[in-house]
Amino acid sequence: MTGKIAVMGAGSWGTAFAKVLADAGAPVVLWARRGAVAEAIAETAENRDYLPGVRLPAALSSTSDPRLALSGAETVVLAVPSQTLRHNLTAWRALLPPGVTLVSLAKGVELGTLKRMSEVVVDVARVPDDQVAVVSGPNLAKEIAQEQPTATVIACRDHDRAVALQRACTTGYFRPYTITDVIGCELGGACKNVIALSCGMADGLGFGANTLATLITRGLAETSRLGAALGADPLTFAGLAGLGDLVASCSSPLSRNRTFGARLGRGETMAQAQAAVGGQVAEGVKSCSSIRELAMRHGVEMPITEVVHRVCHDGFDPNEMAGALIGRKTKPER
Repeated sequence: MTGKIAVMGAGSWGTAFAKVLADAGAPVVLWARRGAVAEAIAETAENRDYLPGVRLPAALSSTSDPRLALSGAETVVLAVPSQTLRHNLTAWRALLPPGVTLVSLAKGVELGTLKRMSEVVVDVARVPDDQVAVVSGPNLAKEIAQEQPTATVIACRDHDRAVALQRACTTGYFRPYTITDVIGCELGGACKNVIALSCGMADGLGFGANTLATLITRGLAETSRLGAALGADPLTFAGLAGLGDLVASCSSPLSRNRTFGARLGRGETMAQAQAAVGGQVAEGVKSCSSIRELAMRHGVEMPITEVVHRVCHDGFDPNEMAGALIGRKTKPER
């Protein structure tokens, strides 16, 4: 029997992953920042704010008290937005049980420090890096909550720890694989948000499948270049945490980043696009800046990321995006 698992964050993905863990047989406590959300989940077995219509299992309880959520937990899943992870984990650090496995669901690169999420966890929680795992893949929360078949990747330097988490979240509809390449897994997840923004912009501008395929393929190329510079395994980007996540996020209307980008492509403001995703976080809007800076620090060329940053933060017109990319100097594909 799997020991208690605390999932810290009751957004759509945190709630969906908590459901997976509970369906796999673990006792799960889902922490919600707002007391009203935790109370509604406890009373109705449904998170109506983020996953309306999805029945949550009896093995899943909820609370807004982090002390109650974390007490006695053997695994702690961090399901808060990437740019708030440091703040939240700092508040929870003293409550973490010794030796607990820390699992990051966030996909991003921290502004300022340019740290990946696992590096933020190590920094704040003061734990060795082999105590931290990350989960990434083509994991659109609504589809998983509806129990549509999907797979994911669990990355951890400690293979045995990854296998333990794999067993804890394997269900008839959710299939996890394990790898030890944490760097590649995290970069794939962070960069795909930025590429999904570009694909959304292209869709909003009325471009078709050729443009989408071009952005996905060249987006994967620039992600792989950054991964190579940081020591990732290049094969990771051909797998679920790379190409798999990229395709799902760039092609599905359920992707917040793609939806956000499409709104910008249609001429809406940043505020209007934010409203269109229900006030939830489109991680790529902030991560495009930190990823761009990380690439510059390592001398890696990432033209799509550069254009997305300019649109989101410098007032660049999305209508000029195609010209900025297509008009670049021609060169061999590799």
